[in-house]
Order: sequence, then C-alpha cells, then structure tokens
Amino acid sequence: MEMILLLFFLLFLHREANAQMPGFVSIDCGGTDKFRDDLGLDWIPDNQVIYGVKANLSVTNENRKQYTTLRYFPVDSRKYCYTLNVKPRTRYLVRASFLYGNFDNSNVYPKFDISLGATHWSTIVISDADTVEIRELIVLASSPTISVCLSNATTGVPFISTLELRQFNGSVYYTDFETRFYLSLAARINFGSESEDPVRYPDDPFDRIWESDSLKKANYLVDVAAGTEKVSTKMPIDVNRDERPPEKVMQTAVVGRNGTLTYRLNLDGFPGFGWAFSYFAEIEDLGPNETRKFKLQVPGMPEYVKASVNIQENAQGRYRLYEPGFPNITLPFVLSFAFMKTTDSSMGPLLNAMEINKYLQINYGSQDATLISSLTSLYPEADWAQEGGDPCLPVPSSWVQCNSDPQPMIVSIILSGKNLTGNIPSELTKLSGLVELWLDGNSLTGPIPDFNGCPNLKKIHLENNRLTGAVPSSLVDLQNLNELYLQNNSLSGALPQGLLKKNLILNYSGNMDLHYAKSGTKHIKVLIGSVVGASVLIMAAIVYLLIMCRRKNKDLKKDDATKPLPSQKLISFFSNAAVESTHCFTLLEIEEWTTKFEKRIGSGGYGVVYYGKMKDGKEIAVKVLTNNSYQGKREFSNEVSMLSRIHHRNLVAFLGYCQEEGKNILVYEFMHNGTLKEHLYGPLIQERTISWIKRLEVAEDAAKGIEYLHTGCIPAIIHRDLKSSNILLDKHMRAKVSDFGLSKLAVEGSTYVSSVVRGTVGYLDPEYYISQQLTKKSDVYSFGVILLELISGREAISNESFGANCRNVVQWAKAHIESGDIQGIIDPSLHNGFDIQSVWKVAEKAMMCVQPYGSLRPSMSEVLKEIQEAISIERGRELAGEGNSATISSSEQSLNHTGSQDFCACEPFLPLDDPIAVPTAR
Repeated sequence: MEMILLLFFLLFLHREANAQMPGFVSIDCGGTDKFRDDLGLDWIPDNQVIYGVKANLSVTNENRKQYTTLRYFPVDSRKYCYTLNVKPRTRYLVRASFLYGNFDNSNVYPKFDISLGATHWSTIVISDADTVEIRELIVLASSPTISVCLSNATTGVPFISTLELRQFNGSVYYTDFETRFYLSLAARINFGSESEDPVRYPDDPFDRIWESDSLKKANYLVDVAAGTEKVSTKMPIDVNRDERPPEKVMQTAVVGRNGTLTYRLNLDGFPGFGWAFSYFAEIEDLGPNETRKFKLQVPGMPEYVKASVNIQENAQGRYRLYEPGFPNITLPFVLSFAFMKTTDSSMGPLLNAMEINKYLQINYGSQDATLISSLTSLYPEADWAQEGGDPCLPVPSSWVQCNSDPQPMIVSIILSGKNLTGNIPSELTKLSGLVELWLDGNSLTGPIPDFNGCPNLKKIHLENNRLTGAVPSSLVDLQNLNELYLQNNSLSGALPQGLLKKNLILNYSGNMDLHYAKSGTKHIKVLIGSVVGASVLIMAAIVYLLIMCRRKNKDLKKDDATKPLPSQKLISFFSNAAVESTHCFTLLEIEEWTTKFEKRIGSGGYGVVYYGKMKDGKEIAVKVLTNNSYQGKREFSNEVSMLSRIHHRNLVAFLGYCQEEGKNILVYEFMHNGTLKEHLYGPLIQERTISWIKRLEVAEDAAKGIEYLHTGCIPAIIHRDLKSSNILLDKHMRAKVSDFGLSKLAVEGSTYVSSVVRGTVGYLDPEYYISQQLTKKSDVYSFGVILLELISGREAISNESFGANCRNVVQWAKAHIESGDIQGIIDPSLHNGFDIQSVWKVAEKAMMCVQPYGSLRPSMSEVLKEIQEAISIERGRELAGEGNSATISSSEQSLNHTGSQDFCACEPFLPLDDPIAVPTAR
C-alpha cells in the first residue's frame, strides 16, 4: 500500500505569487516563506504538503535560497506527488531540481524515479552531493492538473529541491506528435557565452535555461576545432517571436576562423527519436565581398548534408534569427557534428545556439483514471483523495490495488473507515475490473446501488454504515460474488432468494427491518461452519507444534549425549547468529569432496582454490587460505560473518567454512566458465571471443554485484581488489563477483582507513594508494579499468601492448578517447559486431571512473545505468538486424537515418507515422 502527497496550488495563489508572470509557479520544496530571488522570480513554500520531511542543507558553492531546503520522503513502495493546476491545451515547461548536499549525513547517494502522471520521466541518480540535477519536460496539458511524482527509491531516500512550472504563449514547441509524446530536454546551449553563467529569466521571458558552452561539463562539449573563436555584439537581434531564443543568447556566437566548427556532446536519454534545432544570426559586419556559407556534416550521416546555410539570405538580413532544424530525427547518444564552410564562402561558419529534445512517449495511465478523478473530486478535503497522479502508475495509490496489464485496471478499492458520507458513489459501480470493494466503517447513507457494471466482484464489504432500503436483487447476477457483508446498517425488506442459494459468505445481522425466509439460514451455517473448522485447524496445529517441540527437545538431548562438542567456536562482533547459521563443514568432508585437494583450479596471494563435488553432486570451489591471510580466529570469524550476510545473484555464493587443524577454508559455488580475464586475454580466448553485447551483459552483472555491496549492505562493503580475474562466469555465462578475502566493511560512512594498501597493480585507485583512504570510489576506479579491458580486450598492465611510453590501459585508452579515436581501442576480434554509440557511451563512462580523484568519479549506480543504456542500444541494433534480415555493421548502424522506419528500429515501441527527411526552418 502507498501514501501519496498532493500539493494543490489554487489559481488565486498563482496570481498572488506570480502576478507579473502568468502561468509561472516556483515551489521551494521544504521551504517556509515566500521570497523573491535575484532573478525576480517569486517562490512559494510547499507548506500544504502533508507527507515527507523538511530538511535544511548547506552547500559551499550554492547560495540560492531555494537550495537551502528540500523535502524528502520515506523509502517504500509508495509514490509522492505534487499536483499543479494548469490550463488544458496549453504548453508548459515543467522543471524539477535535486540538490542532495548530504542532508542526511549518510553519504548514500539517492537513486529514484520521477514521473509526470503515469509517464516515467527520468531516473534521478545522484553522483555528486554538491551538484544540482535538473530535469525538464515540455508538455501539452490535456487536463486541468498535472502531477509530478517521486517513487521507486533503490538507494538513499527520494527527495526534491524545487519544482517549477513555466507557461508558453504560442506554438514554438508544437509538433505533430505532442498528443503522444512529451519533449525531454537533452541540450540547450548558448554558444559564444562570455561566462559560465546560464541565460534565463528575465532575459528569457519563459525562463528556459541556456547553458554556457564555456561550462563544458554541462553538455560534455569536446572536440572543439582549432580556430574556434567567440564573437558578440550589442546590437539588437530580431528573434521574430518571444518564444525563440532570447536576444541575449543570439548576441553571442562561435565562429570557425579556419573554416570549421566541430563539437561532440552527450545527449542524455538518447539514442532515440528527437527534435533538434540550430539558431543562427549574423552578428559580424561582413565586407561587400565577404560571404558566409556553410553546411552541416555529421560523420556517417551523409543525408544530413543539405543545401548550404547562408544566414543573411535565410534570415533576410543581418541581426535576424534563422532557425533550421529537424522536428523528427533519430539521434545517437554521442552526437558528433561539424559546420564546414563551402568552397564559395570567404568566412567560416557561425553558430549562436542549439536546442535538442528527446520525444518521451506518454503513458496514458490506467483505464479507470477518469472515474477515479471524478470520485476523488467528491471528497476534496480527504487525505486519500488528495494523493494525485494516476491511481495505478507508476505505483498504485494507497487505497487501491491494480492488475499488471500494460494499461492497468483497478481490482480493489479499500476505503474502510475513511469517514465517507452520502450515497455510495456511482463511479464505484462502473469499475469493470473491480474484484474487491471495501467501504465498511463509514457513514454512507442511501440505497445499495446496482453493481452489474462490476461483473468480476468477489467481495463487497458495506458493514457498519447507515445504508437504507432493500438489498437489490441485481447482486444475484454477480456470478463471482463469494463474500457479502451488510451487517449493522438500516436495510429493510426481504433478502433476495437468489442470494440465499449462492455459495456465499453472507452477513446481514444488525439490520432490524431486514427479513429472510427459512432457507436463509444457509449462510449462517456457512459462517458457523467456517468458525468451527478454523477452530479445529488451530487446535490441531497447536497439538502438532507441542508434539514436534517435545520430539525436538528429546532429539537435542540425545545429540548432546552422543555428539562431541565442536573443536572450535567462531566469535564475531558482527553477528553471532550469522556465523552460527552458516554451514560449518568438517575437514574430513572437505577432503572427501576434493579427493584430498587433488584438482587445483586457481591460486593467488591469499590462498589456493580446489575443485570439489559434494555427495549430492553439487560442484564447489574450496579456497584454502594461507596462514597469513588472517591475524587470527577473530578476523576469520569476521570474514565468515560478513560473507554469511551477503546474498545476491551477481555475487559468488558462499556455502560454508571449515576451521580445523590450523586451516581456514571457505567454500563457494563452482563457476563453470572461469574468469573474465581468461576470456578476454587468457587461455579461453582461443576457444571463442565473447561478443560486445555479452561483454556489456557481463559488465552489467558485475556492476549490479558491486552496487549491492555499496548500497545494499549496511554498513557498506568495499571490495578493494576488483579485477577481471575476480569476475567469474557460470555455465550460462552470467557474471558474478568473487573473492571478498580483501573486502573490508566501510566504517564511519564510506571511508575505511588502513595502514596497509592492498590491491592489484593496474586496478589500484591512485588516490587510495597516496592517501591510504579507502572509499567506494576506489572500487569505481577498478571497475573503470575493467570496462576498458572489455572494450579493448587488453590487460590492465603490459610492457608490450601499449607502446614504448605507456604500460597501462588507462593511459593508453585516455589518449585515444580524448582525440576522438574510439576505433583505436576497440578489440579487433569483435569484427564490427557493435554499435559505435554504445562503445562511446561505455568508454566515456570508463574515463569518468578512472578520474584521479574519487569526488570526480560516478557512483556504481550511475555506472550501471550507463551500461544498461548501452545494452539498450545494442538490442535495438539486433532488432533492426532481425527486421532487415541482414547483419548491421557498427558503421552502418551509427548512421541512425531519419524517418519513422529507422526510429522504430531503434525504439520499436514508439511508432511514428510521419518521416521527415529534410530540415525545417520555422
């Protein structure tokens, strides 16, 4: 069940708070007072929120008042919504922002979902406590309200800092698909900006945020061509209409003095179908014989090279806006583009601004949403009616249960004891999927309505109300009805004979004027029989438990008398119960299963691993630790305790231990396909090369395992020796992380201080090596090295593989990636069986993982998200290949042609009817 918050900002409140800006709402989440910020925007607190907790925070690089507070919510299966009033058939910009600031002093970076109504908007992954995460949607309102909801927290707690609504006047963001898709912002860039500050209100009357190209981190702008120069003007720019980019944005630009402007940027949420426009205005004074003509070039996408752009000619004069673009285009995650001057041009290309949005398919929600909206409008003051959002999606409201259909239906209404008054709402009689209706314990009056509109009803609970009139005969027609509770009302007349003949639990006591025939006692027998039967079962269960308990005590006494005490008893400060519940094998058993340690299958600095098989046929890996692996029994006990409480499908399962005759032995499940290292550049490489999609799946599995150690264990666990030889593959080639012999529990948050630096050269976090400060980001560094191994098929350290001046994969890969040469590091054995965009996505994330300082690295949750997006790219490529009955090479797939057919190949669940093959100037 769930509890959902609702924030209704009434129209008069909008006018009062934002009189100078119709349709503007700025909500300071967790705030207490109204205020006007330095931009002239009026903010109002979310004081009417009935759920969630306010929190204050202080971030050194952030002094805006709206970011000194936030509101956070419980970690549960519920959703928490803000509902805003809007005008139907009007376009709005909806913006939510999130600044974590370690407000809870946990250093657990949150990860949760944000939805607009029933439509999943984005997954918020916090990777830096002091960075504001912003999400923007452009929506065409279809109803008087919209709801923004938080749900599905997987780490940390869901929270929100600000929520903003900005109304547009015209149709600049009109698309042919706006009734089926929202526009989700991927990039809005102000080129040539003289500072890192964005341009927004009041320069932009609609308060869009135009990020400076000086702040390259905002859009990952790289590959800037030599000769790129910033230019600006103070002259006014004619932007035609006020919904175009503001004048301040158009007064700056970049110019390619050498004839070329090149950029490469990451587009969040892509690959997919999108809306992309460039904005040009001639702001330089050209001589009589000077001309500026250029063409767009996108590597591997020749169809984008159209007629040359002549700004003055297309805009019909200087200092006027020209905006060519594609309202329907398929774009990759990594977009490389260039503007190249034509042969008959004397001046290099010029670019003022660019805006790219992704089409986000609208989820129209549950089938019963309209009925529920009408129902809740009858009880505007009730908490349950103020929950907002779709009743079923993304998770159901607290008082309903829904089925799992793609467009779900409500199967249960639970409004017991909600102080309902008046007649039973007619909306409840029209829910065709309803199975259970609980309205007991209210003050409902009037007659029982006809429920034939709910043919699936099995349970109806109307007891303890003030209902009057006769019991309707239409209840007999409900074929599935098996429970009907009517007691303690003011019903009258005779019970329908059909009800008395049904196999039905019926209770109508406490209705003084309700009559029944003799046959009506049938239901009483059912009730009494049920009680007696239940009593007999309970008594039988009690007797059985007493017998078993007595037998168990006898067996225990017998065992105590016949079995010797164990030679050693493990003691752990973590959890004695965990150790005692772990299977303790005898050395005799271990020797029998391994044929006295006959088959050696691995070794390392901390022990030797042997193959074994239990009596039941289960294959095992037995790790015999060296004598210096642990300082003593207590440390080994702690290790066993830690292993005993870790259970995850992507971690090698710990089966038990043995501690006899001075030996410390750990027993794990056996992994049939060896280590990832062996498959990449070890002995198994000759047998078969694992494909790129399989490498991504291995990375996903391993990332899930590490993410669990970091976020699913309390306290968090740091692996500390993560490497490709510690990632094992089972018989199905699914990956699991192994070898926690070096793992240590993270104490005092996420930091563990050790006097001895341990790890493996090539994977070792340089910051940890220098400072001896171990954090979760140390594992992230090691995982980044593994990602580079997966891309290149090369080992982490080599004297031969990387050239004379380089010995490790990080330095080697970094040089190639920063120069844009991704092909230079891709494993040749993959034979172009990949989409180049998925490789770029993983490579750039790997580069972020191996940043020299942990604060610059992403969390494992963020890394996992990028890997999963890369897998989506590859699966889209495979689907496209199946549809075309041909193999698509990486170069062919990277074309990402425009048009609906190619878009469907990339995302087949989003069909569009209107292909666009040429750019459009608005």
